[in-house]
Amino acid sequence: MDLRIFTEPQQGATYDDLLRVARCAEECRYDGFFRSDHFLAMGDSTGLPGPTDAWVTLGALARETSTIRLGTLMTSVTFRLPGPLGVAVSQADQMSGGRIELGIGTGWYEAEHHAYGVPFPPTGVRFDMLAEQLEILTGAWGTPVGQAFDFHGEHYTFAGSPGLPKPLQDPYPPVIVGGSGPRRTPALAARFADEVNVPFASVAQVAAQFGRVREACAGIGRDPSTLRYSTTQVLCAGSTETDVVRRAAAIGREPDELRAHGIAGTADEVARRLEEFAAVGVQRVYLQVLDLSDLDHLRFLAQARGL
Repeated sequence: MDLRIFTEPQQGATYDDLLRVARCAEECRYDGFFRSDHFLAMGDSTGLPGPTDAWVTLGALARETSTIRLGTLMTSVTFRLPGPLGVAVSQADQMSGGRIELGIGTGWYEAEHHAYGVPFPPTGVRFDMLAEQLEILTGAWGTPVGQAFDFHGEHYTFAGSPGLPKPLQDPYPPVIVGGSGPRRTPALAARFADEVNVPFASVAQVAAQFGRVREACAGIGRDPSTLRYSTTQVLCAGSTETDVVRRAAAIGREPDELRAHGIAGTADEVARRLEEFAAVGVQRVYLQVLDLSDLDHLRFLAQARGL
């Protein structure tokens, strides 16, 4: 099972903070370093010193790491037009030597849209935007050099686009579609995704969503085994219960709640929890690390897992 580190820098992190975590994750041989794409802190956090842009961050990390996969969970379709987004992702992929992955979704945090002047259409409209952006990105990247890409949709129109620049990965960086929606999310994942991600859900909920995705694949004649299946879960682990309690307190959570709704506890407990997810088809886990100052947290689990 692949293990990736997932961060939430809108809660309060500088680029240097993220660089330290990314380098530690790479040194510990985690498969990937991913970050959220948000502009406003959630809960009681002040968010100081303020947000960092996801794709500016990933472009920089592309030059300051060498092996670890890099990406977003999830880039919101409301934040960027698909043309400029395609340019940013392609450039970051080139800068990284082909290590970029694009997690893309509808966006959900209405308050950050109001705070930063970004329109926030209704859910159905955002799903329509996501469908069009996925078609545009994959279509433009897949257009041969020297040919033009055209698209006429309800939300976006492309006329005579060169579809440049091309990403380094062929045909393009892996696309991750995620969420727990019962209808449109599985359909979009089946049509466009290389990976489907079910975040912050129970083992049973993850299994049910994977089932819906497989049904959607069957409906369009796609082999469901061509998709990778993943989940995102909060991490709180330690060699002793004292370590677990301390790390839970540092992020304002309770150990029992984290055990019930995440991946938490001693090394043996974490191993059993990962096995539960593996049993329902999870091939990759994004470990949400909320205390970015605690690099020993990453080192502990890497050592326990033999990474």
